[in-house]
Amino acid sequence: MSVTEYERHQIFQWYKEVNGVGEPEMAHAVGAARPGGAYRGAMTSAAPERHRFTVEEYHRMAETGLLGEDDRVELVEGEIIDMAPIGSRHNACVARLNELFVTRLAGRATVFVQSSVRMSELSEPEPDIAVLVPRPDFYAGALPGPAAVLLVVEVADTTAGWDRGVKIPMYGRAGVAEAWVVDLSAEVIDIWAQPGHEGYAVTARTARGGELHVEGITVTVDEILG
Repeated sequence: MSVTEYERHQIFQWYKEVNGVGEPEMAHAVGAARPGGAYRGAMTSAAPERHRFTVEEYHRMAETGLLGEDDRVELVEGEIIDMAPIGSRHNACVARLNELFVTRLAGRATVFVQSSVRMSELSEPEPDIAVLVPRPDFYAGALPGPAAVLLVVEVADTTAGWDRGVKIPMYGRAGVAEAWVVDLSAEVIDIWAQPGHEGYAVTARTARGGELHVEGITVTVDEILG
């Protein structure tokens, strides 16, 4: 997360208040908020450690106003990440995916659009699309976890490298059954399956003219890309 000096000060003050720690301890706790992650007043030869925020801490930041409703951020492996701006092609693709899944999976799955899913104590991303096991309360009681996620889809215009290199392995390690990256620039869709401790064991790619299958339905690449 890219933060200003003022925002960094606010994070220090918040963390000190809720955890009862002093300035030196804070340097290690939120080292990630400073360039290089180091506490300027600490004289030590040891490499500074980056503090990874938990989901609980992340939510407390929102509750205390450090993160606002309009902040487009997500928690990935303990890091608070600024999400890229959404362009018109990205919006259109997400809308197409939503309509395809809602129409064809009616009664068999719930579709979340750019909503939070909890992958672990350190990760609460907001995938563009999450196809979920249906529940009567539509997950009002708690955010869906990995076992509830049948498919995640990330639509990438400028973030394909980040999605493939960071978010997809995270989904795999968490145990999400299947993940797609829709690469708008290359006009291809990458598919990952068979999750495990190291990520996904199987990957494939399909382009225009190809088909994808999920939960007994078929969608085409052309339908998704438009």
